[in-house]
Amino acid sequence: MDPINALVALLNFVVIPATAYGAQLALGALGVTLIYGILRFSNFAHGDTMAFGTAITILGTWGLQSAGVSLGPLPTALLALPVGIAATALLVLGTDRGVYRFYRRQKASPVILVIVSMGVMFIMNGLVRFIIGVDDIGFADGERFIISARGFREATGLEEPLAIRTSQVITLVTAAIAVAALFWFLNRTRTGKSMRAFSDNEDLALLSGINPERVVAVAWIIAAALATTAGVLYGLDKSFKAFTYFQLLLPIFAAAIVGGLGNPLGAIAGGFLIAFAEVLVTYPLKKVLGYLAPGGWEPEGLVQLLSTDYKFAVSFAILIVVLLFRPTGLFKGQSV
Repeated sequence: MDPINALVALLNFVVIPATAYGAQLALGALGVTLIYGILRFSNFAHGDTMAFGTAITILGTWGLQSAGVSLGPLPTALLALPVGIAATALLVLGTDRGVYRFYRRQKASPVILVIVSMGVMFIMNGLVRFIIGVDDIGFADGERFIISARGFREATGLEEPLAIRTSQVITLVTAAIAVAALFWFLNRTRTGKSMRAFSDNEDLALLSGINPERVVAVAWIIAAALATTAGVLYGLDKSFKAFTYFQLLLPIFAAAIVGGLGNPLGAIAGGFLIAFAEVLVTYPLKKVLGYLAPGGWEPEGLVQLLSTDYKFAVSFAILIVVLLFRPTGLFKGQSV
Protein backbone atom coordinates (compact mmCIF):
# COMPACT_ATOMS: atom_id res chain seq x y z
CA MET A 1 0.00 0.00 0.00
CA ASP A 2 1.18 3.48 -0.84
CA PRO A 3 -1.33 6.04 0.49
CA ILE A 4 0.90 9.05 -0.20
CA ASN A 5 1.15 8.32 -3.93
CA ALA A 6 -2.59 7.58 -3.97
CA LEU A 7 -3.27 10.97 -2.39
CA VAL A 8 -1.00 12.72 -4.91
CA ALA A 9 -2.79 10.99 -7.80
CA LEU A 10 -6.17 12.01 -6.38
CA LEU A 11 -4.99 15.61 -5.98
CA ASN A 12 -3.51 15.71 -9.47
CA PHE A 13 -6.44 14.25 -11.37
CA VAL A 14 -9.50 15.01 -9.20
CA VAL A 15 -9.15 17.64 -6.49
CA ILE A 16 -7.14 20.34 -8.28
CA PRO A 17 -8.92 20.10 -11.68
CA ALA A 18 -12.36 19.92 -10.02
CA THR A 19 -11.60 22.93 -7.81
CA ALA A 20 -10.58 25.04 -10.82
CA TYR A 21 -13.58 23.83 -12.85
CA GLY A 22 -15.87 24.50 -9.88
CA ALA A 23 -14.63 28.09 -9.64
CA GLN A 24 -15.38 28.59 -13.35
CA LEU A 25 -18.89 27.13 -12.98
CA ALA A 26 -19.49 29.22 -9.85
CA LEU A 27 -18.70 32.46 -11.69
CA GLY A 28 -20.98 31.43 -14.55
CA ALA A 29 -23.77 30.44 -12.14
CA LEU A 30 -23.43 33.76 -10.29
CA GLY A 31 -24.23 35.60 -13.53
CA VAL A 32 -27.28 33.39 -14.12
CA THR A 33 -28.55 33.80 -10.57
CA LEU A 34 -28.01 37.58 -10.62
CA ILE A 35 -30.14 38.02 -13.74
CA TYR A 36 -32.78 35.71 -12.30
CA GLY A 37 -32.82 37.64 -9.03
CA ILE A 38 -33.31 40.99 -10.76
CA LEU A 39 -35.29 40.17 -13.92
CA ARG A 40 -36.96 36.94 -12.78
CA PHE A 41 -36.16 34.83 -15.81
CA SER A 42 -33.55 32.22 -16.71
CA ASN A 43 -31.17 33.64 -19.30
CA PHE A 44 -30.41 30.80 -21.71
CA ALA A 45 -28.05 33.06 -23.67
CA HIS A 46 -25.58 33.14 -20.77
CA GLY A 47 -23.29 30.42 -22.17
CA ASP A 48 -22.95 32.24 -25.48
CA THR A 49 -22.43 35.51 -23.61
CA MET A 50 -19.40 33.78 -22.07
CA ALA A 51 -18.30 32.68 -25.53
CA PHE A 52 -18.62 36.20 -26.95
CA GLY A 53 -16.63 37.78 -24.13
CA THR A 54 -13.93 35.13 -24.47
CA ALA A 55 -13.75 35.60 -28.25
CA ILE A 56 -13.25 39.36 -27.90
CA THR A 57 -10.62 38.74 -25.21
CA ILE A 58 -8.79 36.36 -27.56
CA LEU A 59 -8.79 38.98 -30.32
CA GLY A 60 -7.44 41.51 -27.82
CA THR A 61 -4.79 39.01 -26.72
CA TRP A 62 -3.64 38.50 -30.29
CA GLY A 63 -3.48 42.26 -30.79
CA LEU A 64 -1.33 42.72 -27.68
CA GLN A 65 0.95 39.84 -28.65
CA SER A 66 1.45 41.24 -32.15
CA ALA A 67 2.43 44.55 -30.54
CA GLY A 68 4.98 42.77 -28.36
CA VAL A 69 3.04 43.29 -25.11
CA SER A 70 2.96 40.49 -22.56
CA LEU A 71 2.72 39.80 -18.84
CA GLY A 72 5.82 37.61 -18.71
CA PRO A 73 4.95 34.41 -16.84
CA LEU A 74 1.21 35.25 -16.78
CA PRO A 75 -1.20 34.92 -19.73
CA THR A 76 -1.53 38.04 -21.88
CA ALA A 77 -5.29 37.39 -21.87
CA LEU A 78 -5.45 38.94 -18.39
CA LEU A 79 -4.51 42.29 -19.97
CA ALA A 80 -7.16 41.89 -22.67
CA LEU A 81 -9.88 40.78 -20.22
CA PRO A 82 -11.18 44.34 -19.52
CA VAL A 83 -11.68 44.83 -23.28
CA GLY A 84 -13.70 41.61 -23.43
CA ILE A 85 -15.79 42.67 -20.43
CA ALA A 86 -16.50 46.11 -21.94
CA ALA A 87 -17.52 44.66 -25.31
CA THR A 88 -19.75 42.05 -23.67
CA ALA A 89 -21.36 44.68 -21.44
CA LEU A 90 -22.20 46.75 -24.52
CA LEU A 91 -23.63 43.68 -26.25
CA VAL A 92 -25.91 42.65 -23.36
CA LEU A 93 -27.01 46.24 -22.72
CA GLY A 94 -27.86 46.59 -26.41
CA THR A 95 -29.73 43.26 -26.32
CA ASP A 96 -31.67 44.38 -23.26
CA ARG A 97 -32.61 47.70 -24.88
CA GLY A 98 -33.49 46.12 -28.21
CA VAL A 99 -35.19 42.93 -27.02
CA TYR A 100 -35.85 42.31 -23.33
CA ARG A 101 -37.07 45.80 -22.38
CA PHE A 102 -40.00 45.50 -24.80
CA TYR A 103 -41.19 42.32 -23.07
CA ARG A 104 -40.67 43.83 -19.61
CA ARG A 105 -42.91 46.75 -20.53
CA GLN A 106 -45.50 44.29 -21.86
CA LYS A 107 -45.36 42.49 -18.48
CA ALA A 108 -44.56 39.27 -20.34
CA SER A 109 -44.44 36.09 -18.27
CA PRO A 110 -41.03 34.58 -17.38
CA VAL A 111 -41.69 31.71 -19.80
CA ILE A 112 -41.90 34.17 -22.69
CA LEU A 113 -38.62 35.76 -21.64
CA VAL A 114 -36.96 32.33 -21.46
CA ILE A 115 -38.07 31.58 -25.03
CA VAL A 116 -36.82 34.99 -26.15
CA SER A 117 -33.46 34.34 -24.47
CA MET A 118 -33.18 31.08 -26.43
CA GLY A 119 -33.54 33.08 -29.65
CA VAL A 120 -30.86 35.49 -28.44
CA MET A 121 -28.68 32.47 -27.60
CA PHE A 122 -28.73 31.18 -31.18
CA ILE A 123 -28.01 34.63 -32.58
CA MET A 124 -25.05 35.09 -30.21
CA ASN A 125 -23.73 31.63 -31.02
CA GLY A 126 -23.77 32.44 -34.73
CA LEU A 127 -22.14 35.82 -34.08
CA VAL A 128 -19.29 34.24 -32.13
CA ARG A 129 -18.65 31.63 -34.80
CA PHE A 130 -18.70 34.35 -37.45
CA ILE A 131 -16.19 36.46 -35.50
CA ILE A 132 -13.65 33.82 -34.50
CA GLY A 133 -14.52 30.56 -36.26
CA VAL A 134 -15.32 27.09 -35.02
CA ASP A 135 -11.87 25.61 -34.35
CA ASP A 136 -10.21 24.91 -31.01
CA ILE A 137 -8.09 27.90 -29.98
CA GLY A 138 -5.40 27.84 -27.32
CA PHE A 139 -4.46 31.31 -26.09
CA ALA A 140 -2.61 30.64 -22.83
CA ASP A 141 0.96 31.93 -23.01
CA GLY A 142 3.56 32.59 -20.32
CA GLU A 143 4.64 29.92 -17.84
CA ARG A 144 2.53 26.81 -18.26
CA PHE A 145 3.18 25.23 -14.86
CA ILE A 146 3.74 26.54 -11.37
CA ILE A 147 4.71 23.05 -10.22
CA SER A 148 5.86 20.67 -12.95
CA ALA A 149 5.60 16.90 -12.76
CA ARG A 150 9.38 16.45 -13.14
CA GLY A 151 10.17 19.10 -10.53
CA PHE A 152 7.74 17.52 -8.05
CA ARG A 153 9.24 14.08 -8.54
CA GLU A 154 12.78 15.37 -8.09
CA ALA A 155 11.83 17.33 -4.98
CA THR A 156 9.83 14.57 -3.25
CA GLY A 157 11.16 11.32 -4.68
CA LEU A 158 7.61 10.03 -5.08
CA GLU A 159 6.60 7.80 -7.95
CA GLU A 160 3.42 9.74 -8.71
CA PRO A 161 3.94 13.24 -10.16
CA LEU A 162 1.95 16.34 -9.28
CA ALA A 163 1.50 19.19 -11.74
CA ILE A 164 -0.25 22.49 -10.99
CA ARG A 165 -0.94 24.64 -14.04
CA THR A 166 -0.67 28.41 -13.94
CA SER A 167 -4.21 28.68 -15.32
CA GLN A 168 -5.59 26.71 -12.37
CA VAL A 169 -4.04 29.03 -9.80
CA ILE A 170 -5.13 32.10 -11.79
CA THR A 171 -8.66 30.70 -11.90
CA LEU A 172 -8.87 30.32 -8.13
CA VAL A 173 -7.31 33.71 -7.36
CA THR A 174 -9.42 35.57 -9.94
CA ALA A 175 -12.62 33.81 -8.85
CA ALA A 176 -11.96 34.65 -5.20
CA ILE A 177 -11.38 38.33 -6.05
CA ALA A 178 -14.50 38.48 -8.26
CA VAL A 179 -16.74 36.86 -5.64
CA ALA A 180 -15.40 39.09 -2.86
CA ALA A 181 -15.90 42.21 -5.03
CA LEU A 182 -19.46 41.13 -5.91
CA PHE A 183 -20.50 40.54 -2.31
CA TRP A 184 -18.88 43.81 -1.21
CA PHE A 185 -20.74 45.64 -3.98
CA LEU A 186 -24.12 44.08 -3.14
CA ASN A 187 -23.79 44.62 0.61
CA ARG A 188 -21.83 47.87 0.99
CA THR A 189 -22.64 50.16 -1.93
CA ARG A 190 -25.79 52.19 -2.46
CA THR A 191 -26.35 50.71 -5.93
CA GLY A 192 -25.88 47.18 -4.61
CA LYS A 193 -28.40 47.77 -1.83
CA SER A 194 -30.81 49.19 -4.40
CA MET A 195 -30.43 46.01 -6.45
CA ARG A 196 -31.14 43.85 -3.42
CA ALA A 197 -34.19 45.93 -2.55
CA PHE A 198 -35.45 45.73 -6.13
CA SER A 199 -34.97 41.97 -6.08
CA ASP A 200 -36.78 41.57 -2.74
CA ASN A 201 -39.82 43.68 -3.63
CA GLU A 202 -39.99 45.49 -6.95
CA ASP A 203 -43.11 47.53 -6.14
CA LEU A 204 -41.76 48.73 -2.80
CA ALA A 205 -38.42 49.57 -4.41
CA LEU A 206 -40.18 51.71 -7.05
CA LEU A 207 -42.10 53.55 -4.33
CA SER A 208 -38.76 54.22 -2.62
CA GLY A 209 -37.51 56.07 -5.69
CA ILE A 210 -35.18 53.38 -7.04
CA ASN A 211 -34.65 53.70 -10.79
CA PRO A 212 -35.53 50.27 -12.25
CA GLU A 213 -33.72 50.84 -15.56
CA ARG A 214 -30.50 51.70 -13.74
CA VAL A 215 -30.78 48.57 -11.60
CA VAL A 216 -31.36 46.41 -14.66
CA ALA A 217 -28.43 48.00 -16.52
CA VAL A 218 -26.04 47.44 -13.62
CA ALA A 219 -27.22 43.83 -13.31
CA TRP A 220 -26.45 43.21 -16.99
CA ILE A 221 -23.02 44.83 -16.68
CA ILE A 222 -22.12 42.67 -13.68
CA ALA A 223 -23.46 39.55 -15.40
CA ALA A 224 -21.35 40.40 -18.47
CA ALA A 225 -18.24 40.79 -16.31
CA LEU A 226 -18.85 37.48 -14.54
CA ALA A 227 -19.63 35.67 -17.80
CA THR A 228 -16.55 36.99 -19.59
CA THR A 229 -14.27 36.25 -16.64
CA ALA A 230 -15.65 32.71 -16.31
CA GLY A 231 -15.33 32.12 -20.06
CA VAL A 232 -11.75 33.38 -20.27
CA LEU A 233 -10.68 31.33 -17.24
CA TYR A 234 -12.27 28.21 -18.75
CA GLY A 235 -10.55 28.90 -22.09
CA LEU A 236 -7.17 29.42 -20.43
CA ASP A 237 -7.56 26.22 -18.42
CA LYS A 238 -8.66 24.13 -21.40
CA SER A 239 -9.18 25.76 -24.79
CA PHE A 240 -11.72 27.92 -26.58
CA LYS A 241 -14.33 26.52 -28.92
CA ALA A 242 -17.59 28.36 -29.52
CA PHE A 243 -19.84 25.31 -29.24
CA THR A 244 -18.24 24.22 -25.96
CA TYR A 245 -19.72 27.23 -24.19
CA PHE A 246 -23.15 26.29 -25.49
CA GLN A 247 -22.67 22.90 -23.82
CA LEU A 248 -21.46 24.56 -20.60
CA LEU A 249 -24.91 26.06 -20.18
CA LEU A 250 -26.21 22.80 -18.65
CA PRO A 251 -23.69 22.47 -15.78
CA ILE A 252 -23.91 26.23 -15.14
CA PHE A 253 -27.69 26.11 -14.84
CA ALA A 254 -27.44 22.92 -12.82
CA ALA A 255 -25.05 24.68 -10.42
CA ALA A 256 -27.39 27.68 -10.06
CA ILE A 257 -30.52 25.57 -9.55
CA VAL A 258 -28.92 22.95 -7.29
CA GLY A 259 -27.52 25.67 -5.05
CA GLY A 260 -30.78 27.65 -5.12
CA LEU A 261 -31.64 29.87 -8.08
CA GLY A 262 -31.41 33.50 -6.99
CA ASN A 263 -29.04 32.74 -4.10
CA PRO A 264 -25.41 33.83 -4.76
CA LEU A 265 -23.98 31.58 -2.04
CA GLY A 266 -25.95 28.69 -3.49
CA ALA A 267 -24.52 29.39 -6.95
CA ILE A 268 -20.97 29.12 -5.59
CA ALA A 269 -21.69 25.92 -3.65
CA GLY A 270 -23.57 24.45 -6.60
CA GLY A 271 -20.67 25.17 -8.94
CA PHE A 272 -18.21 23.20 -6.81
CA LEU A 273 -20.72 20.40 -6.16
CA ILE A 274 -21.40 19.88 -9.87
CA ALA A 275 -17.69 20.09 -10.74
CA PHE A 276 -16.58 17.53 -8.17
CA ALA A 277 -19.45 15.21 -9.09
CA GLU A 278 -18.58 15.34 -12.81
CA VAL A 279 -14.86 14.76 -12.24
CA LEU A 280 -15.27 12.00 -9.63
CA VAL A 281 -17.84 10.02 -11.59
CA THR A 282 -15.85 10.15 -14.83
CA TYR A 283 -12.33 9.67 -13.41
CA PRO A 284 -10.85 6.14 -13.74
CA LEU A 285 -9.83 5.17 -10.22
CA LYS A 286 -7.54 2.31 -11.28
CA LYS A 287 -4.31 4.15 -10.42
CA VAL A 288 -5.53 5.36 -7.00
CA LEU A 289 -6.89 1.93 -6.02
CA GLY A 290 -3.71 0.32 -7.34
CA TYR A 291 -1.67 2.30 -4.81
CA LEU A 292 -4.07 1.44 -1.98
CA ALA A 293 -4.69 -2.23 -2.73
CA PRO A 294 -2.46 -4.96 -1.24
CA GLY A 295 -0.04 -6.66 -3.62
CA GLY A 296 -1.78 -8.72 -6.26
CA TRP A 297 -5.16 -7.08 -5.64
CA GLU A 298 -4.78 -4.22 -8.10
CA PRO A 299 -7.89 -3.76 -10.27
CA GLU A 300 -7.63 -4.82 -13.90
CA GLY A 301 -10.26 -2.46 -15.33
CA LEU A 302 -10.34 1.33 -15.31
CA VAL A 303 -12.82 1.43 -12.37
CA GLN A 304 -14.66 4.28 -14.07
CA LEU A 305 -18.36 4.80 -13.41
CA LEU A 306 -18.97 6.79 -16.60
CA SER A 307 -16.94 7.76 -19.64
CA THR A 308 -15.91 11.41 -19.88
CA ASP A 309 -18.25 11.65 -22.88
CA TYR A 310 -21.13 11.53 -20.40
CA LYS A 311 -19.88 14.06 -17.88
CA PHE A 312 -22.69 16.52 -18.66
CA ALA A 313 -25.17 13.72 -17.91
CA VAL A 314 -23.91 13.80 -14.31
CA SER A 315 -24.95 17.43 -13.82
CA PHE A 316 -28.29 16.69 -15.49
CA ALA A 317 -28.91 13.72 -13.15
CA ILE A 318 -28.06 15.81 -10.08
CA LEU A 319 -30.36 18.56 -11.34
CA ILE A 320 -33.27 16.13 -11.71
CA VAL A 321 -32.76 14.65 -8.24
CA VAL A 322 -32.61 18.09 -6.60
CA LEU A 323 -35.71 19.29 -8.46
CA LEU A 324 -37.60 16.17 -7.36
CA PHE A 325 -36.70 16.28 -3.67
CA ARG A 326 -35.74 19.92 -2.99
CA PRO A 327 -37.05 22.21 -5.78
CA THR A 328 -35.79 25.36 -4.05
CA GLY A 329 -32.21 24.07 -4.09
CA LEU A 330 -29.82 23.15 -1.32
CA PHE A 331 -29.58 26.74 -0.08
CA LYS A 332 -33.23 27.55 -0.78
CA GLY A 333 -33.46 29.92 -3.71
CA GLN A 334 -34.30 33.46 -2.78
CA SER A 335 -33.75 37.00 -3.97
CA VAL A 336 -30.30 38.50 -4.27
